[in-house]
Amino acid sequence: MARLLFWISAGFAVYVYVGYPVVLWTLQAFFGTATRRQPIEPSVSLLVAAYNEAAVIADKIRNSLALDYPAEKLEIVVASDGSKDATAEIVRSFVRAETGGRVRLLDFKENRGKMAVLNDVVRELRGDIVAFSDASSMVAADSLRTLVQSFTDPRAGAASGVYRLLKKDQARLGAQEDLYWKYETFLKVQEAKLGAFTGAHGSLYAIRRALYPFPSASTINDDFTIPMRILEHGHRVAYEPAAVAYEEAHEMEGFSRRVRITAGNIEQLREIRSLIWPPRPFVLFCLLSHKTGRLLVPVFMLLALGANIVLREQFPYNWLLLGQALFYGLAVVGAMVNLKPKVLRLPYYFCMINSALFAWAYQALRHGRAIPSRVELDQLGNRPPLG
Repeated sequence: MARLLFWISAGFAVYVYVGYPVVLWTLQAFFGTATRRQPIEPSVSLLVAAYNEAAVIADKIRNSLALDYPAEKLEIVVASDGSKDATAEIVRSFVRAETGGRVRLLDFKENRGKMAVLNDVVRELRGDIVAFSDASSMVAADSLRTLVQSFTDPRAGAASGVYRLLKKDQARLGAQEDLYWKYETFLKVQEAKLGAFTGAHGSLYAIRRALYPFPSASTINDDFTIPMRILEHGHRVAYEPAAVAYEEAHEMEGFSRRVRITAGNIEQLREIRSLIWPPRPFVLFCLLSHKTGRLLVPVFMLLALGANIVLREQFPYNWLLLGQALFYGLAVVGAMVNLKPKVLRLPYYFCMINSALFAWAYQALRHGRAIPSRVELDQLGNRPPLG
């Protein structure tokens, strides 16, 4: 029984991180189709939801104004979600200075959360396409033009760009985070070819405004839920790796962020039933293997370790236990010191992102509900509450 438990548990973890990419690549080679793209210039509303973003909002607006897109077809809308700092005042200075009226401010006095703000603001937008972008993400000059080309395809209801890290050498886990997102980009490209890409990058994604689904205000991951709702209504979500948004590596660090991602992934499990009927086999397969599989890996890692300890006197389990001990030992040391070379930090990074499940479980039990609020999740880290 211990042997069976060990190999099932270890095999599951290997499948999620190694086997799934191989199967996915094989499937798209036989069943994949590409989204049709041609140069188009629809009217676009670039929407930035901001909460206490005074440190970056001016750079964000300058970056948006410099995009290679016809000025008369692009409006830049900043929605301040009850910001307590100078975010709204900084945006107002751009509104006054921008004579073409390209910059708009919607200043909400009460902090209600990002999803509630998006639901209110989308009704006020003018563009046929709504592009969402985080305040801290800087978009490459040609990325918006590249992204909207996906909407040439009438099947496309949403499209996601990618984000890349800047100054990764200045962040403790910058190199590991960069490697992780390159791996994720590979998976998303293959999923998109199958018509099974279910989410988007919050740094830059776009939808047809008429398809906006108005999710519940309690939704954690807007960049998953909005595209997923569009997918459920029979449209495709395109993925455009050439549409790039940049973010500094230190913005992507933090354990509380990983706990929020885990909470969002758990929230996403609600979507499984909508994929069973009418049946969407590729989408269901990708969601279960990618999102659900990642959630279960930490549990199977513990099961594999426990079974390995029981089998420690037998070959080859004695050597496998030694390997696990070295891996987790590096993770513990990596949590305390900045190991070099960088490859030695991978065990700590891997264990950190997987241990977020247990931090989520603690918060869920503590507050008596499966999806704690963003404020409660942020209590696990040092970042201020998100809007």
